[in-house]
Amino acid sequence: MTRSLAEVRLDSLLRTACEVIVRRGISNTRTADVAEAAGVSQALVFYHFTTKERLLAQAFEYAAEQDIARLDAVARSGADALTRLKRLVKLYSPVGRVPAWSLWIDGWAESMRTPELEKVCRRLDLRWRQDLSRVIEDGVTEGVFDCPDPTGAAWRINAVMDGLALQYAVHERMISRRQVTEWVRLSTAREVGLDPARLA
Repeated sequence: MTRSLAEVRLDSLLRTACEVIVRRGISNTRTADVAEAAGVSQALVFYHFTTKERLLAQAFEYAAEQDIARLDAVARSGADALTRLKRLVKLYSPVGRVPAWSLWIDGWAESMRTPELEKVCRRLDLRWRQDLSRVIEDGVTEGVFDCPDPTGAAWRINAVMDGLALQYAVHERMISRRQVTEWVRLSTAREVGLDPARLA
C-alpha cells in the first residue's frame, strides 16, 4: 500500500526530531529547532504534533521502537533459548551504541518531568523486560537455564545493563568496552545458572 504524503512527511519529521534530540538533548530541543532542521515551518510541526511535549514523546518512541523491534525479532525467533539470550545481550549492550543510548538516558531523565514521555518509556521498558523474561522462561523449560524467578532475573539483568550503559555513555573512559561486555555477561550468566563462557 502506498503511504500518503502526510505519512511520509510525519516520518521525516520524526527522523529529523530524533537527530536534533541526540544533538541538543530533549530538554534543549525546541519545535523551532526541529522545523529549521527539517526545512519546514513551525506551524507544520504543530499541525502534526499539537504540543512540544507530544513531539518529543513521539520522537523518542519512534527511535526507541526501532531498538525494541530488533530485540523483539530476536526474542521471538525460532532459535533455542541460549542463542536468543546471547543475541539479546549483545544487541542490548551499550558498547558501540552510544548515540542510541544517549537518547534512552535522556528520555528516562526527562520522563520524570513529562508524563507523556514517562508513559512511553515505561511501556517500552516493560516490553523489553517481558521479552527477556520469556527467553529465560524458555531456557528453563528447555533445561538449559537454572532460574527460579525469570521475571526477577530479567529485571536485574536489565538494571545492570542500564546502569553500565549510563556509566559508559556519560563518563567517557571511566570503564572500557571490554569491562562492560564482561560484566553484562557475568551478571546474566549468574542469573540463569550458566558458566559465563557459554554466553561468549
